[in-house]
This record gives sequence, structure tokens and C-alpha cells, in this order.
Amino acid sequence: MTQIRTDWAREEIAELFNLPFTELLFQAATVHREVHPPEEVQLCTLLSIKTGGCPEDCGYCSQSVHADSGVEATKLMDVQAVLQRAAQAKDAGSQRFCMGAAWRNPKDRDMPAIVEIVKGVRGMGLETCMTLGMLTPKQAEMLSEAGLDYYNHNVDTGPEYYERVITTRNYQERLDTLQNVRDSGINVCSGGIVGMGETRDDRVGFVHTLATLEQHPESVPVNALVPVKGTVLGDMLADTPLAKIDDIEFVRTVAVARITMPKSMVRLSAGRESMSEATQALCFMAGANSIFTGDKLLTAANAGDESDAALFAKLGLKPLQGDEPMRAEKVAVPAE
Repeated sequence: MTQIRTDWAREEIAELFNLPFTELLFQAATVHREVHPPEEVQLCTLLSIKTGGCPEDCGYCSQSVHADSGVEATKLMDVQAVLQRAAQAKDAGSQRFCMGAAWRNPKDRDMPAIVEIVKGVRGMGLETCMTLGMLTPKQAEMLSEAGLDYYNHNVDTGPEYYERVITTRNYQERLDTLQNVRDSGINVCSGGIVGMGETRDDRVGFVHTLATLEQHPESVPVNALVPVKGTVLGDMLADTPLAKIDDIEFVRTVAVARITMPKSMVRLSAGRESMSEATQALCFMAGANSIFTGDKLLTAANAGDESDAALFAKLGLKPLQGDEPMRAEKVAVPAE
């Protein structure tokens, strides 16, 4: 039986990364099959409900005011417009509807509309997830009371590499927001981005941060950097082909995340549109069991529903039928 641990040492995680590739995949697939239906993958849709104009200087992000990416700042979408997009996502088969706003943190004046959106999307029978930047305990409580199922706040990378990517927000502030979310009773979604010029040791640190939280995140998105011209990292890595993480190393990261966080949903997020079908298949074998569908992720391109349906048919995969393991545990009613 798979043991859930939160006491992983960095050395143990490094040893997993260093395993022969086939052995690592075997171990990850074994853990995955003990906890999750191996042929099922969760379908999620991501919508930018407020684009651009973010004061943070995240080096990967085209929505930062520090980036010369051509992304224009918009206001928060109208509630009904968001609900219409949620209905379309549900019709396309999505189970979870994720909404992102390019803020450092939401203002109190924005919260009533956000609360209305959460209630409306949840009323459609969709799981709800939001990423709005840092949250105060009060804001987390408001979202919890509205019924928000998940809150996404990525740690992005390992603690040692973090300051080379972002300077306007420190690592502890990210962890503080995750704690505020956890304390409010909302499920945690937290992952990161690989291929930003970091080393394997930084990827070890990234996984270690999440795998040693008091409770593992219910969702762990693993993104491959999509270099955008005009962003710090996009320009820095544009002429450095070797900076791009290779497919095998990306699969290794997915596999190590699966082994160290057995019950979490491990999501293939940004960067999937540039992966081959074979690489995606290896990721599913390594324990990835959630994807973003649709042809757009916030401002980046995505594979698209038809492409995903064709891949699922080829691999014999199907959409997730029930609740994720950690969610099912929470809603289970003990026998009297």
C-alpha cells in the first residue's frame, strides 16, 4: 500500500531523479495505479478573466507590466460572460473550470464579483478553481464561503532559483498564501514551471517544497516554459536551445512528483502543445492524470479539444469519471 509522506529529504528526491529512466517510470506507474484509475484523465478548462497589467515582474509572464509582450491590459470580465464560457467548457466535457486574473492580489472591491462568479460556475455542476495572486486570510474565507473548490498559487520553482525569476514577491509570501488557502478549507493547487534555465537540483527543490507541505496539494500542475518574446526569460532563452528542458527530464519531473505526492492530481499544463504524442504518453504513464483542454491557456496556445480527443482515442484514455482521491476522502461520510 502506498505510504503518504511529508518528510521527504532532498537527497531522497534527488535519488529518484537519478534513477534509470525505465525504473523511475515503473515506480511512478506502480504508485499511480495503486491510487488512481490509470486510464482516466481529468479534463480542465482555464480562462483568463482579467488579462495583463500585473505589477509583478515574473520573468516568464507575458501579462507583467515589465514585459514588452504586446498583451493589453483588460478589466475583470463581466460575470455573465464568464458563466457563458463556463457553460461552453462543460459542454466540451470539462470537469473543472479554472479562472485566472493577472493581479498581485485581488482588491476588496473585486471580491463581490469574484464571489458571484464562483457561485454561478459551481451552480452549473463544475468544480471551480481560481488564481488571483496573493490572498489575505479574510479573502480566502470569502472564497471558501462562496464554495470555491480549489485555489491555485504556484511556487514556480525551487527556493534557491526563485529570486532569479521573480523579485517583487518572495518565496515565503507564496507559502503564506497557500497556508491561508489551506486554513480556509479550500483545496490547494500548487505546482511550478520547468525549463526556465534551472538545474536539476532546482527541480529537486521545487518538488521538495510541495512534497513536504503539511498536506500535499490536491493538484500539482507541472508547466514547461513557453518562452514569450518580450519577457525576461523568453528573450534570455530565445537563442539558447540547450536551455529548453528536454522531454525525458520533463517526464522525470512528472514521475518524481507522482511518487512523492501519490494522491495528488498531477496536471500537464502549459507547454503541452509543443510536446509530441509520445512525450505526452510517457507523462501519462509516469502518473500525470489531468490536463487543460481547449486551444488557449490564459495567453498561451494549447493543444485544442479535437487534438486531445484524438490522442485519448489513440492511447485508450478517457475523461475522469469520479472524484479525485483526496476530494473523495473529504466528502466521504463515515459509517455510523
